[in-house]
Amino acid sequence: MTDVLGWRRKFGVIAPSTNTIVEPDFYRMTVPGVTAHFSRIHIRDQNMSDDDGMARLLDQIRAEIGAACERVLTCEPDYMVMGMSAETFWGGVAGNVEFVRQITEITGLSVATGAEACRRALELYGARRIAVVTPYQPIGDKNVVMFFGELGFEVTAIKGLRCPTAVSIAHVTEDELRAAILEVDSPEVDAIVQCGTNLSMVRLADEAERWLGKPVLAINAVTWWMALRDNGIQDRIDGAGALLREH
Repeated sequence: MTDVLGWRRKFGVIAPSTNTIVEPDFYRMTVPGVTAHFSRIHIRDQNMSDDDGMARLLDQIRAEIGAACERVLTCEPDYMVMGMSAETFWGGVAGNVEFVRQITEITGLSVATGAEACRRALELYGARRIAVVTPYQPIGDKNVVMFFGELGFEVTAIKGLRCPTAVSIAHVTEDELRAAILEVDSPEVDAIVQCGTNLSMVRLADEAERWLGKPVLAINAVTWWMALRDNGIQDRIDGAGALLREH
């Protein structure tokens, strides 16, 4: 039998329990016949006010992610989507490969990650020099730069907002994000990438592409694009950036 609402695809989504942005973002970008079903990773200590705190947050995710995957498998999804991004950049390219292997081994399903989605989008646009905005501490930014550098992208500037807790990421305003975009942008930048699925930037990124005349890749939009296109779903979506509208 086919699911009456998810008759094209059911996506199992893994997100931290502290994340309040990625779920409504994915729902806003949904298309007929595709449904997203969330499983939460229990974050007991959300402090990420320094490098050690951020590292401990990632340790919690690693310890809990297997159980979160097993829970969402009970709804019999067709595909997995990672509603978090820091862990997908951690350890560079090899770290992302290992992360994907782990999720596929647990679930038996293919998976969209923010890191891989960004790679595909940047290659589609032919971008080589990029600027990045994140909510992370320096250790997180270091891993993001490592990932892109290993793929041959030059990170010309990165702005880490150093959010003190996992929940506080969702408190960053559009004005603050707009200032961060303008701070990292320059004429030599081919594209801007935003990491951190709890930053609310899908709508702003769509708008910023019009002022800057270049791709501005919001991680939630890019990850959703990868999930749809991997599953043969070519629907175009307005209001979430040129990637989903045109590609």
